[in-house]
This record gives sequence, structure tokens and C-alpha cells, in this order.
Amino acid sequence: MFLEEGLPRSIVVAVSRRNHRAKPRSSANASGGIVALGKFDALHLGHRELAFQASKAGAPFLLSFVGMAEVLGWEPRAPVVAKCDRKRVLSSWTPYCGDLTPGELHVEFSSVRQLSPRQFVEKLSTELGVRGVVTGENYRFGYKAAGDTKQLIELCEEYGMGAYIVSSVMDKNQLIENRGPTNTKENGQVSSTRVRHALAEGDMKYVSELLGRKHRLMLSRQGEIKSEGNKLSAPKSSLLNLSPKEGLYGNCSVLVDNTVLLHSCKVMIDATHIYVESDNDAASIHDLFIQDWEQIGIEFGDT
Repeated sequence: MFLEEGLPRSIVVAVSRRNHRAKPRSSANASGGIVALGKFDALHLGHRELAFQASKAGAPFLLSFVGMAEVLGWEPRAPVVAKCDRKRVLSSWTPYCGDLTPGELHVEFSSVRQLSPRQFVEKLSTELGVRGVVTGENYRFGYKAAGDTKQLIELCEEYGMGAYIVSSVMDKNQLIENRGPTNTKENGQVSSTRVRHALAEGDMKYVSELLGRKHRLMLSRQGEIKSEGNKLSAPKSSLLNLSPKEGLYGNCSVLVDNTVLLHSCKVMIDATHIYVESDNDAASIHDLFIQDWEQIGIEFGDT
């Protein structure tokens, strides 16, 4: 067990290494890559740090479990990042990851739920061909979360994989006592729970600080989106991810792909609809509805 060369000592807690840097591979195949382990709902600054550290050792991937809520009987809830928008967010991490864009590897939760810590690491090594893993210092894995990072390092060493354990990215701007969620597992780190809490409070400046980018709300055209003059409206049923709480938000933009169609918009959210109003871009609203698109994005400012 030793520190990986090139990884800052303030970040890395413990490392086990076997091989050299691998070439990038497709997001559908992580064989030979370095996978970050965690729950990647919000794609926040802590998740970006894991991808960054993974990119130092090889081609970075985020490993996510599919169907966890269904298997565990959790109530369904909207994601922080819409599925259709994840590729854009990961592409924005490329400059932080040595010009490598992190890929995503999806594993059915039902296929790993009953695995012991050893069986899980064996699956990563033999079935998925992973060359190394990166995770946070508080990561637990295996059936009933029986494994910790110490065991992860030992098992990865046994199976010939690198294990890179990194310190949590701390929320430096807000104190859990007065701004964070009431969660006993919270120790002041950036987390998806904090992002959801900030969205529920409508604190978009705080959301941006946690994400490292502005929050983008995605809407499907399949909803009854309407335009009238310099306004458009859409039912909440057309939303593809989590919106801020009800209220008025200024300094927003409307985008198709990454092209801004409306600048400096006001957004109003009520119990059933979301409304966008622009004082200067009425023509752009008309242009928006004659274009061929499936989703539009509303990007919130920091106010």
C-alpha cells in the first residue's frame, strides 16, 4: 500500500497499484479502465473529483447501479441530472480529466445485491475487466454494506487491481448545522443530499457551488409546452429532472442542446407549471417552436 505518484497527498488516503495507464475505451466497455464507485445522481464536485483521480491512473468510468430503487422498494424520485443531459455534464469534465471524457458503466443492482465484498471485487476484476477502482473514504460495499475501504484495498491487491481512496470534497461555503440536511451520515462533505436540499430551498447560488456548474432543468417536448407573446409555459409533467422549489427565479436562460435561444429570462414555478418570460427575445420564443427538438433546457442563474 502506497501513494500513487502524481496524486496529491492531501487527497489520497490509501492506494494499491498494479498496472500502468490504459488507453481510453468506449463508455459501454470499461475493460482495462479505472472505475469510480459511488452514487452518481447529482454529478457534483465530489463526483468530479473521483473522475479526476481515476483519470490519473487510466481511462475513467463512473460505475452506477441500475434499478436500486425498485429492488429496495424506495419511492421513485426525479434525478438531479436528467438522463439525456448526463453526457453533456461528463463532457464538461474533460478538461479536468486529462482530456479524457469519463464514461458510464451501468450494472443491474439485482445482479450485485447479494454479493459479498470479495464477490463484488471479483466481479469487477473477472467479469468487467476493471483495472482499478477509485472511491471516497467512507465508501461501503458488498451485501449489507459489509466491506469498507480497508477491505477494498486488500481485495483489489489480491485481484491485481489498483485501489485509490480519496478524501471527501468538503462543502466549504455552508455549515451543516445551519444549511445542510439533517442526516447523521453527513460530515460536511459535498453530496447529492445537499444538492437536493439546496434545490428544495431554492438557493441556486448554493446549488451552483455544490455542482460546479449551473443547474439545468430539462423539459420534454411531449408535454404541452405553449407559447404566447414573450412567454412560454410547460406542465411539470414534462420535467425530466428535479426542479427548484416554487417561486420566481431571475437571470435564467433557455437552451436547445448547448445553443442559448433565450437570454436573461425570468422563470416562475408553481404547483403545476413552469413559466418562462423574456422581455427582449419574443422572436426567439417563436423560433424555438419551429425547430426540430425533443428536449429543451432551462439553466438557472445564481439568483
